[in-house]
Amino acid sequence: MNLYIPAAALALVLVVKFPYLVKNWRSPVVRSVNTTIFLQAAAFFFAAPPTIVAVNAMTGVSNFSVVLVYCLLCAYACACLVLLQNWREDTRSKPRTHRRVRLYIWCHGGVAILLAGLFALGDAPVERPSDFETYYANSPFIREMVLLCLLTTTTAAALAAAGCWNWARDIHWGGREWRTATGASLRLGLSFLGAGFLTNLTYGVAKFVAIVVVWQGRDGEPINRAGMSFAALGTLLVALGFLIPVAGPWLAERVIGPLRTLRALGPLWRAVRCPADRRTRVRLTTPWYAGPGRRLTDRMTDIHDRTLELLAYCSEELRADACARARAGGATEAESVATGLAAMFKAAAAARALGGPADKEEAAAAARALRAAEAEHRDLLVGVSRAMSAVPAVSPVTAVTPAALVFPVPPVSPVASVSAGTPVTPDTVVTRGPVGGGP
Repeated sequence: MNLYIPAAALALVLVVKFPYLVKNWRSPVVRSVNTTIFLQAAAFFFAAPPTIVAVNAMTGVSNFSVVLVYCLLCAYACACLVLLQNWREDTRSKPRTHRRVRLYIWCHGGVAILLAGLFALGDAPVERPSDFETYYANSPFIREMVLLCLLTTTTAAALAAAGCWNWARDIHWGGREWRTATGASLRLGLSFLGAGFLTNLTYGVAKFVAIVVVWQGRDGEPINRAGMSFAALGTLLVALGFLIPVAGPWLAERVIGPLRTLRALGPLWRAVRCPADRRTRVRLTTPWYAGPGRRLTDRMTDIHDRTLELLAYCSEELRADACARARAGGATEAESVATGLAAMFKAAAAARALGGPADKEEAAAAARALRAAEAEHRDLLVGVSRAMSAVPAVSPVTAVTPAALVFPVPPVSPVASVSAGTPVTPDTVVTRGPVGGGP
């Protein structure tokens, strides 16, 4: 496995985050995140066989790079624990946080000194870039050095994984905060972190098993090589766990939210379009490279323009009757208003398809009702769009004849709000008089 690939990916993340690090250097969380990413990237870089050979040649000490890598892994394990402590302090203040951080630093610093001392006491004359643990599994002091490093890193991985899962569980059972974009991103990130640390724990266990196999007189190198794949997977999961809480709220606000709203506006946009003017009407074009936010803005602008064109065919009487029927059926005020507008727009679109007569008084009344609804209710267009499914299709003949119009209106919750929409059972609304005025 090429260890330079994860090292380069982590270095790229560090470069992207460097301006934020400079700007927020006083934040313990920011410092801890960047330190963790740096140590992880450095461990992969110096663990690559070409780097091991180069470092050994520069220092003139066989296998000196192994001690360097072990110290970096120990520092990385410490940084993960420190990061979790500083990170959680931002959401739940703990008086013992600083004491725990100092304890982690002192303990892992002592382990690093012991690693260097055991290497100095041992004898490892043969350079082993890829199978150092299994080759020197029976060498005095070197064997203890390897076991101490594995014990430290696996213990830190287990503690970090348990901390992540416990924190994610507390967020889930702590109230409705996890339902927000920030809470959901934090919980998802902690889940990835927990999975990544468990994978690192599996890597350490694989190393232990390989050493035990060598002690039994068998070849443990295949198990040792298999453990390296867990190291790469754990690195990917841990990196995602650190990035999701940072990028998740931004993605929810700039990408996921606009895409959901854009999809919810589809029924209203299709209902108010006029197929006859596709070639003559100057349409608002959105560039192919536009993001979801720009597309949503253009879609809402287009809907506003088309609903203004429909006002000449709208019936205020039909809208008021449909709204009253929905309110009497148990719908909320916002749902009733959206249902009335949906029924009015659908009937107006049908009347326009036949070129029905326009009524200026009805159009003015409908325009006043629309402006009042927009000023009073938030996200009105989405509510009207979702109400389109509860309003039946209107035939052009029915829309322009003086006969009564029948509109099924849901008796309970006819329109879902922007955050939650559910289908309902329709009832009927009977309105008298033609759509859009007339004799």
